[in-house]
Amino acid sequence: MNYNQLMEEEIEKIEKDSPTLLLHACCAPCSSAVLERLGQTFKITILYYNPNITDYEEYQKRLSEIHHFIEKVESKYQIDIIDGRYQPKEFFDISKNLESEPERGKRCYRCYQLRLEETAKVASKLGFDYFTTTLSLSPYKNSYWINEIGENLEKKFEVKFLYSDFKKKNGYQRSIELSRKYHLYRQDYCGCIYSKRGV
Repeated sequence: MNYNQLMEEEIEKIEKDSPTLLLHACCAPCSSAVLERLGQTFKITILYYNPNITDYEEYQKRLSEIHHFIEKVESKYQIDIIDGRYQPKEFFDISKNLESEPERGKRCYRCYQLRLEETAKVASKLGFDYFTTTLSLSPYKNSYWINEIGENLEKKFEVKFLYSDFKKKNGYQRSIELSRKYHLYRQDYCGCIYSKRGV
């Protein structure tokens, strides 16, 4: 399935002027290329909800970098941020008995699901036209899983999911370029204690 093509086809069909998009963001570098790509079409609000980042200082550092980036980046519309709750217990609850799973395994699927479900819930509650996530920008993330989860949540919460595979069209490389341009902090692990340990 070409999720990038599905996204482009959806964007072409949009009739409403400047639809609203709730964008789950994991970090500033991933956000950078996604905001550049979608910022001319959508009025974007970022949801920073990442209970998988189990080190509080790391969590705050990544959040601070997103604020730093959107203050400097040029955008057609103002980009707002919703600071999600910091509750690592929510991540540990969904990863129980999956502690020994390898990276990109079942634990990661549950983690995508946790963060996307919160995004869909908030998008539905606040009346956004669409929701999606920056997660598919990373070459280490499973785009099929992300889009499968998003599609299921669209039905559950009755808010449209924007299919994506942001690594396409050199999205990941562009995030590296923008990180250099804006001097963004680029972390070397996903966020949870297991990815930090290299499990």
